[in-house]
Amino acid sequence: MADVQTGLILIAEAMDTQQDSLKPKPAIRAAAFSVHIFTAFGAAVALLAMLEAVREHWAAMFQWLGIALIIDAIDGPIARRLDVKNVQPNWSGDVLDLVVDFVTYVFVPAYAIVASGLLLPVAAPLLGVAIIVTSALYFADLRMKADDNHFRGFPALWNAAAFYLFLLHWPPLWSTLLVAALVVLTFVPFHVLHPVRVVRLRWLTMSLIAIWALLALYVLEMDFRVGAGVTVALCAIALWISFSDALIRLVRSFA
Repeated sequence: MADVQTGLILIAEAMDTQQDSLKPKPAIRAAAFSVHIFTAFGAAVALLAMLEAVREHWAAMFQWLGIALIIDAIDGPIARRLDVKNVQPNWSGDVLDLVVDFVTYVFVPAYAIVASGLLLPVAAPLLGVAIIVTSALYFADLRMKADDNHFRGFPALWNAAAFYLFLLHWPPLWSTLLVAALVVLTFVPFHVLHPVRVVRLRWLTMSLIAIWALLALYVLEMDFRVGAGVTVALCAIALWISFSDALIRLVRSFA
């Protein structure tokens, strides 16, 4: 009986040793956790953007939001490369990403839209509340992406919407109607292109995104005082991102 117990103990110890050997090394775990820290820095950048927004330094605010956008674009591929989900299973990168995205894509831009004077004064606070509430619901919607990785509805890209409001600088009534329309379109099931994850015509999409980034940097450098050509080009790219899927489907329906 004693021999049996001793054998069981030895087997258990061997299994524990094997499990320990399968655990990631401290250096690998540290590298994986550093990706979460990198993602969290997006929220810190949002604070810097908010400070600029409070001072009404709008171009500087968008520059910080652009840095947050870069962080959001590259942290995912790095996390997948380092297998962060399995190496650090106690930390949810998906939840962290949503938290950071909400403050950078929604909260700070919503403040800028409301406080900038671009909207009708009576409507601005109400639309600000609508932006926050509908975007929170959108982020919680498990159907926010279609099977082909297109976004369903307006994907709460209020940083981009705010950028175009400052760029176009329409009369307050028009800007108010545009924001109201985007709030409604959040729950309309049309497909909006995901610039990275949609495979179809990715080469074209990435080329347009690169052009957009260069033009946007120029716009911020010029504090939104740019010619019609730059404005038209930026608007054309936005229309392609928003409605290319609907256009392609329409063309295919006649083919």
